[in-house]
Amino acid sequence: MDAFLGLGSNLGDRLATIRDAVDLLAAQPGIDVQRTSRVWETGPVGGPEQPDFLNAVVQIETELDPHELLVAVNGVETTLGRTRDVRWGPRTIDIDILLIDRLTIDDRRLTVPHPRMQERAFVVMPLLELVPDPVLPDGTRLLDVRLGDQAVRPAFPPLRVPI
Repeated sequence: MDAFLGLGSNLGDRLATIRDAVDLLAAQPGIDVQRTSRVWETGPVGGPEQPDFLNAVVQIETELDPHELLVAVNGVETTLGRTRDVRWGPRTIDIDILLIDRLTIDDRRLTVPHPRMQERAFVVMPLLELVPDPVLPDGTRLLDVRLGDQAVRPAFPPLRVPI
């Protein structure tokens, strides 16, 4: 299956953490990292006052079912020191499953497509780098989404994909 993951970090060495996340994802059995967007810098959305984020989107091929993918992603977050103390608070790494093929999943553990991705420029802009005209399972075209005045700026080139 083809899937897209959103990565974000706003604590510590943000770029190194995102690079480490890509490497750790690539090392997971059943996950093949295909490519990444550029890394974008954005202000936090919601939550307490906190540092700016670096964000990227990663395209993967996976043999894992969606819930197995969630377990793998959560394991990478744990390895990189992710804690869940404050909702929408600062974090070393956040990895969201954005899309998996054209699947729609809505259960207590996983929602795909990610429920707020259309509202967040830090997801939409890097995703548009990888897929020029993404269409969500409900038929929504991301090119038609209005993002308002959210400030996102390219910060670094696409990340190296582990072989």
